Amino acid sequence: MKRHVDIKPEKTSVWLLRLAAVLWVIWGLVHVLAGVMTITQDTPEAIGGIADAVDPETLKLAYPDAAGAVINQHGFNLLWIGAVTTICAIFVWRRSKPAMLLAALVAGLADVGYFLFMDLGGFVNFIPGTLMTLICLAAIVSSGIGYLRLFALKADHD
Repeated sequence: MKRHVDIKPEKTSVWLLRLAAVLWVIWGLVHVLAGVMTITQDTPEAIGGIADAVDPETLKLAYPDAAGAVINQHGFNLLWIGAVTTICAIFVWRRSKPAMLLAALVAGLADVGYFLFMDLGGFVNFIPGTLMTLICLAAIVSSGIGYLRLFALKADHD
């Protein structure tokens, strides 16, 4: 006897949005941590933490204070981008359309720059950097599909 499992489209959509929210929390917290580490470390260690595929010995230089300030600014940007994305995740879980868009814009655009300059430049290892980019992409795709399915269903019922 065959069993038929009835998967309701709305349930699938909700689970896609929940998956996106969990992925955004992971992505956001990793970036908050990276921001704190970047700000609190000396410039060579901070650069080595970001460009982890680069030989650390090549980074042991006497950097000008301005270079350290740029790295600290980058750390601050990582921190606030991670915090905003983590906060958005709470609202993505609650099916907020603006939160889905804000998380995708903030984290997605941050990762576009990372991909173009760090990944394609060959300066980073797969874990954690490239993996975080893939998590970001998965969160954008799952929230996009979940949103389109959920709100298309609501439009059909109106």
